Amino acid sequence: MSNVPVAVVTGSNKGIGLAIVRALCKQFPGDVYLTARDPGRGQAAVAQLQQEGLRALFHQLDVDDPQSIRALRDFLKEKYGGLNVLVNNAGIAFKVNDTTPFAVQAEVTLKTNFFGTRNVCTELLPLMKPYGRVVNVSSMVSSSALRGCSQELQQKFRSDTITEEELVQLMNKFVEDTKKNIHQKEGWPNTAYGVSKIGVTVLSRIQARLLNEQRKGDHILLNACCPGWVRTDMAGPQAPKSPEEGAETPVYLALLPSSADAPHGQFVSDKTVRAW
Repeated sequence: MSNVPVAVVTGSNKGIGLAIVRALCKQFPGDVYLTARDPGRGQAAVAQLQQEGLRALFHQLDVDDPQSIRALRDFLKEKYGGLNVLVNNAGIAFKVNDTTPFAVQAEVTLKTNFFGTRNVCTELLPLMKPYGRVVNVSSMVSSSALRGCSQELQQKFRSDTITEEELVQLMNKFVEDTKKNIHQKEGWPNTAYGVSKIGVTVLSRIQARLLNEQRKGDHILLNACCPGWVRTDMAGPQAPKSPEEGAETPVYLALLPSSADAPHGQFVSDKTVRAW
């Protein structure tokens, strides 16, 4: 078994994910895994980094596929005995003018952005070594979407005692409400991406709380962050930030020094803790 520290970035063959891998290759003192659903695209991204003189390793990962997640878990356990840095970056967004029915957009978006992220955490958080760092890439859209929720929903999402089960029920309810076309009447904002990222931010708050309760002495720090509006396939060419600039906050959180005890359980953008 290797004693080398190991970092994993989900959904990292392009965009912000690739920029995070690039930065970690330069700054993280260990093995950095670039993951992608499609091995061909993943290997191509690794080769691209190699031409830049950077060494990333590849492992297949489809966050929508529990078997794929478990395969990565078993590999990390066997080869490294755990994990030091996990960046949950994999995510999707429909374009504004996409004509896909909203209920389908809701189901597909939440499946990857919320449930995929949650499933990765369920399998990989138990592998986190002491002083590990977990970064869940959320979005400022989660804040604006939260403000677009009914008071009742806002209270639930801001609660310090909400459980993961309750959060999952709420995320499922949103998808069901969109199918019945009653989501706005039920107090939801009209953004599937925004609701999926509310889920990621609230999940991060819950996970941090559980780490405090169950593994206080391990000094693991877990946060959600917003990379900002970044020029990627997803956000389009008009966005003000480059992928490298978008990677700054996730990388900062991934590389918090072992002496740090904060931020933890926070929503961070531009390296600054934001009110939730």
